[in-house]
Amino acid sequence: MAEMFCVKCKEKRTVDDNAVKRETTAKGRPILKAICPICGTKMTKFTK
Repeated sequence: MAEMFCVKCKEKRTVDDNAVKRETTAKGRPILKAICPICGTKMTKFTK
């Protein structure tokens, strides 16, 4: 389970690992992308 911040709900939401996509930005920084299970807004989280 990944915990990410939803900007629309203004709360931290836990997202199932199956719904999280691991990507990298154009500058090579790792990032997690998911969709909020409550409102459907895209959520992102930078990782190390």
